Amino acid sequence: METKTFNPPKRILLGPGPSNVHPRVLEAMARPTIGHLDPAFVELMEEIKSLLRYTFETENEITFPVSGPGSVGMETCLVNLVEPGMKVAVCVNGVFGGRIKEIVERCGAQPIVVEADWGSAIDKQKFEDILKSNIDVKLTAFVHAETSTGAQSNIKELTEISHKYNCLAIADTVTSLGGIPVKVDEWNLDAVYSGSQKCLSCPPGLSPVTFNERTLHAIKNRKTRVQSWFMDINLIISYWGSSSRRSYHHTAPINALYGLHEALLLLKEEGLVNSWKRHKLNSEKLISGLKDLGLNTFVKEEDRLPELITVKIPDGVDDLKVRNFLLEKHNIEIGAGLGSLSGKIWRIGLMGYSSNEENISRCLAGLREALEKFKA
Repeated sequence: METKTFNPPKRILLGPGPSNVHPRVLEAMARPTIGHLDPAFVELMEEIKSLLRYTFETENEITFPVSGPGSVGMETCLVNLVEPGMKVAVCVNGVFGGRIKEIVERCGAQPIVVEADWGSAIDKQKFEDILKSNIDVKLTAFVHAETSTGAQSNIKELTEISHKYNCLAIADTVTSLGGIPVKVDEWNLDAVYSGSQKCLSCPPGLSPVTFNERTLHAIKNRKTRVQSWFMDINLIISYWGSSSRRSYHHTAPINALYGLHEALLLLKEEGLVNSWKRHKLNSEKLISGLKDLGLNTFVKEEDRLPELITVKIPDGVDDLKVRNFLLEKHNIEIGAGLGSLSGKIWRIGLMGYSSNEENISRCLAGLREALEKFKA
C-alpha cells in the first residue's frame, strides 16, 4: 500500500472530547522545537504553571501538566496517595468513577463504593453515611463532571464532608475545568486533575494537576514507595518545581506544551467567568433546539452539565445510523453512550472552542435531517 502525507478531514467536534482546537493553538504547536531544559523552555514552564493556577483558581505551588492524557492525571493523583491495604471511598455514578475504583484496586487498596444511578449526582447524605460507618477511610475520590453521563456532582460539598471525617479528597475535573466553576482553594480541594482536550480546547495528551500542602505532606510521609516511577510526585517536582535548577525527569512533549500555553492564554483573555457564561448560554440554546425536535435530555436540569449534554435516543431510531450520517454528510461528530447507556443516549459536547452558535445551528439542522431520514 502506498503511504503518503495524512490530511485529516475537517470535522466539527461535538462529542465528549476532543473539542475543536483554536487556530492559534495549532499555530503555536508548529513552532520550532527546543530542548526540554532550554532556559527559554523553563521560562515557558513557569508561565504554564501560572496560567494553570489562574485556571484552577489556586495558589498551589505544585500545579503543572502531567505528560499524558487525563487518565494519566487520574493515576498520578491516585498512585501518589493510595497505599496497599488502605480503604478509599470512591464515588461511582458513571464510567470514570468506575475507572477510579479499578485503579484503587490495582494499587492494592480496598474501594468503599458510594454509588448513584448513572445520570445522577452523588448524594451527599449517602456519601457522609459511608464515611461515618467507615472511620478508617482516609481518602476519597469523586468525579466533578461525569463524561459518560453528562451529570455533575457538588464537589465543594463532597470535599467539606471528606474533611469533616479527616479524609483527603481527590477530584476529577477533566470535563469541567474551563467550562464550569472549579475553585480549588475556595473549595479546599486537595488533589485535582483535568485534561487538555475538553473545555481548554487543546489537543489531547496533557493532564493539568494541582496538589495542596496537605496532600504533599501525605505523599512525603507514605509508608510505602509510590508504585509508579513516572508518576511519583517526589521525582516529578525535580523537573516541574520552582527551583532555578531543573533536574531531568523525562523528555516533556515540548510542542504540545506550546499548545497548552496558548490555549490557557486564550482562556485568560476571555476570562474564566465569561467562559462559564458562554458554556451555559450555548447549552440553553442547544437544549431549546433539541426540545423543538422532540428530543429529551437524559440528566435532570439541576444535575446537568452545560458543556456536555446527553440526549435520549427516541424509540425506533438507530444510534449508529444517525451518528454516521452526521459524520459523513455534515462532518459533525457526536458521541455514543457508554456501558449500559450504549444505544440509549447521544453525548453532545459544547466544549471550549467548539461551544458557539454556528455549531449549535449545524448540529440541530443535521439532527433534524437525520431523524426525518431514519425515524421508524
